[in-house]
Amino acid sequence: MNVLEKVKKELMIENNKYSIESEDNYDFWKEHVKYVVDNAKMLAKKYNADLEIVELAALLHDIALITKTGARAEHHITGAEIAENILFKYNYPKDKTAKIKQCVLNHRSSKNAESIEELCVADADILAHFDNIPMLFNSAFVRNKISLSNVKSWLKEVFEKDYNDLSDKTKEEFKDKYKQICKIVLGE
Repeated sequence: MNVLEKVKKELMIENNKYSIESEDNYDFWKEHVKYVVDNAKMLAKKYNADLEIVELAALLHDIALITKTGARAEHHITGAEIAENILFKYNYPKDKTAKIKQCVLNHRSSKNAESIEELCVADADILAHFDNIPMLFNSAFVRNKISLSNVKSWLKEVFEKDYNDLSDKTKEEFKDKYKQICKIVLGE
């Protein structure tokens, strides 16, 4: 079993625990992480990034949330430490581990990306929101307790922030999709 398979297996164990213990049985893999992984791999190929680094970082980008470690607002920081520990356990090369750790640390916006791999993971995290809009409704109603009358303005804010956090390169490519989402979901 290679390191990607080992990390994914470990992630799925934690994901299943999270799903069973969460009040809404939220499945991080099914609702978010798989979309991030797929988008990250697509962007890595398109932007000529290191595919292995990108895929491992995409798998681990929300590991702190999945393991319920630390504060949600700090999940990128805590997640980078957890990712480093997981990769150390599998004797993953230190130089590659450092790159993955930076991808996890900077996954919340491509504006923080210092490498093409970081950009791929950050943009993929945002694109996952565009790919699974029902997940955002779950976030609005369950996690944020937003009333139905306020959900449209909340979604508009989320979509605008996400779109603005994309790299210029990815933003241009997904501009039409973003406009379609706004038109269909927000009625704009």
